[in-house]
Amino acid sequence: MLPIIGITSDYHKKRHRVGCGYTNAVTLAGGIPVILPAIQDCIPQYKEMCDGFIFTGGDDPVMEEWGIASHPSTTPVHTERQSFELALLQVLQHQPEVPVLGVCLGMQWMGLLAGGVLNQDIEEPFASNHAQNDHVITGSFGEGIVHSHHHQALEEVGELEIIALADDGIIEAVQHPNHLWYKGVQWHPERTNDEQLGQHIFDHLVKACLQN
Repeated sequence: MLPIIGITSDYHKKRHRVGCGYTNAVTLAGGIPVILPAIQDCIPQYKEMCDGFIFTGGDDPVMEEWGIASHPSTTPVHTERQSFELALLQVLQHQPEVPVLGVCLGMQWMGLLAGGVLNQDIEEPFASNHAQNDHVITGSFGEGIVHSHHHQALEEVGELEIIALADDGIIEAVQHPNHLWYKGVQWHPERTNDEQLGQHIFDHLVKACLQN
């Protein structure tokens, strides 16, 4: 049986949508991609159906959820998506055997739920290095050039561990030390040409599902 990987979807103009890069990468890794509409009532069924999960990139967290005003530069994620993904991720926090990958926004969810702190508007000279740009990262995944598209990033990661940094010191990847495979990356591996830091991230996720 091939592992089923649930992929969270964006909510845009009454459509649930996911970039083909995610589904293509999961398929290439040997998994079966399943797009998950943001429906909270379906979370128990999603958990039973899927062997692993990907929390995809998107707009910015609505920080009022944590009692903090959202920055004026924020493009707020759809409230239904935020509520759904936080609820699903909270369930998965209690399932340490289930592999989870957070990409960009997905990594930020991970950090915030772990008690981390989000920089809501990265300033120069760092901002241009991350706003739809390629830059060098170094960490447990290896060293190479990744593709990013964000203006926010974690400054503190709470109970998570930092496992990669950008060449300018921005936190680029985290993991939960007590989970089988629970990792977040600030870059977009589905758009990264470096195989080690791109496709291999999805390969590792699917492999972890097979080990479970």
